[in-house]
Amino acid sequence: MYTTDISLAKTLTGHQNPIFALAGMPGSPTLFSAGNDKGIVEWDIASGKFVRILCAVPSAVYTLCCLPSKDMLIAGMRNGELWCVDIGRQQLIHKMKTETGAIFSVKVLHGKNELIAIGEEGTAYVWSLDSFELLYRFRVSSTTVRTIEPYPGGRQLVFGDKDGTLYLYDVNDFKEVEKKKVHSLPVTALHATETYLYSGGRDAQLFQMEQKDLAIVRNITPHMFTIYGILPHPTAPVLATVSRDKSIKLWDSTSLSLLKNVSVDRGYDGHRLSINTGLWMENQLITAGDDKLIKIWDVVAREA
Repeated sequence: MYTTDISLAKTLTGHQNPIFALAGMPGSPTLFSAGNDKGIVEWDIASGKFVRILCAVPSAVYTLCCLPSKDMLIAGMRNGELWCVDIGRQQLIHKMKTETGAIFSVKVLHGKNELIAIGEEGTAYVWSLDSFELLYRFRVSSTTVRTIEPYPGGRQLVFGDKDGTLYLYDVNDFKEVEKKKVHSLPVTALHATETYLYSGGRDAQLFQMEQKDLAIVRNITPHMFTIYGILPHPTAPVLATVSRDKSIKLWDSTSLSLLKNVSVDRGYDGHRLSINTGLWMENQLITAGDDKLIKIWDVVAREA
């Protein structure tokens, strides 16, 4: 059993509209944020300082993804465009587009050097990261898909759709392996660890599942409203969840027992509106949401 201590280190201000996406550059203090503003912002979280507007964008940004090996930031937008931006040169390298609708999730398939995106229309698009050529296009669901989560090892990945259904796919040939309705409302967050797959939804439910067949191991109701992020700690068996109910909660990742409840009501200088996204950068948890703020939390996890 682990115990956790959490304290607010910094609050980053400057966004004029809700924030939907964060991405961190591994091994550095560089953080990127975006949302309903017309630009992607770069921050230095060590100093808590604004660095620059990396680039202007034509539409709201729903998802960000860093590719350190290419010094690249990938952004998926409401208008269906997917931008690949060279960070160092501050230059748009390539622009791709889905046929219709917003892009809600984008992930890198490292073993194949490919990029996969999906969104409003329920169709997945796979591009080569070498040539940016569209390699595959396949229908996953007849409705909106908001989340993609590759498994560690890169052999399989999971999609979650608006009907609450999970789809397990083989990465080699993008064939469906398993399909299971888990949530009563849309799937809004997925994360896979070495051991389990976790799924959160608009029904405020969190499911812990076996990866191979999506069999449910545990199910809890961690929040009052939609779960927007499931964020395993980089090294400790601790799981963070963030929600529309404005709270952050820390859990034992195996037993799903509650370790910490972080909210304004609990005396923390927390978010006062929906928390839409989060990520870990080493031992710091970064959260952001509708209140236009980015909060950097120091987290200490230790064995009890």
